[in-house]
Amino acid sequence: MERLGTGIGWRPEIADAVERMPGIDWVEAVAENVCPGHLPDSLLRLRERGVTVIPHGVSLGLGGADRPDEARLTALAERAEALGSPLVTEHIAFVRAGGPLTASPLLEAGHLLPVPRTRDALDVLCENIRIAQDALPVPLAVENIAALLAWPGEEMTEGQFLYDLADRTGVRLLIDVANLHTNHVNRGEDPAKALAELPVEAIAYVHVAGGVERDGVWHDTHAHPVPAPVLAILTDLASRVSPPGVLLERDDNFPEPAELERELEAIQGALTKGWARSAASRVRVREAQAVRTVEPPAPALAPPAAPRISDCARQRLALGQTALLSALVAGTPVPDGFDRVRLGVQARALGVKRADVVAKVAPELPEILGELYRPAFLAYAHSHPMTGGYRRDALDFAGQLLLSGGPEDAEVRRELREWWLERSGPVPRSTRPAVRLARATRRVLLRR
Repeated sequence: MERLGTGIGWRPEIADAVERMPGIDWVEAVAENVCPGHLPDSLLRLRERGVTVIPHGVSLGLGGADRPDEARLTALAERAEALGSPLVTEHIAFVRAGGPLTASPLLEAGHLLPVPRTRDALDVLCENIRIAQDALPVPLAVENIAALLAWPGEEMTEGQFLYDLADRTGVRLLIDVANLHTNHVNRGEDPAKALAELPVEAIAYVHVAGGVERDGVWHDTHAHPVPAPVLAILTDLASRVSPPGVLLERDDNFPEPAELERELEAIQGALTKGWARSAASRVRVREAQAVRTVEPPAPALAPPAAPRISDCARQRLALGQTALLSALVAGTPVPDGFDRVRLGVQARALGVKRADVVAKVAPELPEILGELYRPAFLAYAHSHPMTGGYRRDALDFAGQLLLSGGPEDAEVRRELREWWLERSGPVPRSTRPAVRLARATRRVLLRR
């Protein structure tokens, strides 16, 4: 695996700071936020300096019941080629459910949700990853995710699940130590046990990020400093293997560049501490081997040809994922075996994230609505699942608010209506004076 070194998540908000940061060997950009034909100037300058850029996908949904969407795979491949990337990365998660497999409407989570650690889910995930590997021009690495809730009836630990996944597909692993900490707090899972079970030789690189704990629940925000427990897990990992690359993620609430640089220094310190432990451990192993004979390892056997997964396994997974997602975003009953309180926390977190992302995608909405925006959007989200992307969600929210008679302020309502009309048609509305006069005349006549 290519050595990547020290990296940071490239985001438009900190693009200038990243370019000036010393010691940055590579960056990671959210794939869906990059247009192959119009790469940001900052990324072009970084590439010219020899900085590696890796696209990190968030919407493929490899852990979902459906086979990967060809258009999404093509888009990810185009970004890898445009950026000259040595690999691409995605998540072990599902992001949508419903559709033909369940004869129900397609639902979008707008978030990465955990797959059940079952044989059915592993079979489906392995086949989906093989499909993606065949469609991509460079190797694929997949990331373990953070979770607020656990599936009932799971058959494997996270480490076992990831080991079998890498063993069966040859996929590389992107290990997020912050997500291991999240799952420790929220699901009681031991990070050291997960690391001990991992195929560390399959690691492509490592993510490090911050979060915050509220009422006993750890939220993986990527908007807070990296805490000591996450650095401790990184040290443990580094004592087991020297990862090809380590990257700091920050998605919001961006601090001053000096603070980001201090976090990178803390990450390097955690790695150095782990490497020192590893060196001491190797000395002890050599001393032990000097007094005993070590049997050579058995030769590895070639894996059998992968069978095609039956649609029955996909349908079983689809039914479970649809029931869970529907409870989270559409208010349907909580499926048997799930923690109702924790599911409620996840549902509220999804609603808040939708509101935050829509506010970024359509910043005019909070400007027009002011303090009304957040409560109005959360009320809308409670009974209106997302069925498309966030831009579609913004339009649907504005349209629903107008249909319900809001906002009460006539001027705010007029501004919102103009915003919605401007963006909801097949093409932007004409700004020619004669056309604008005709629209205004029509509005006056309709009010009579």
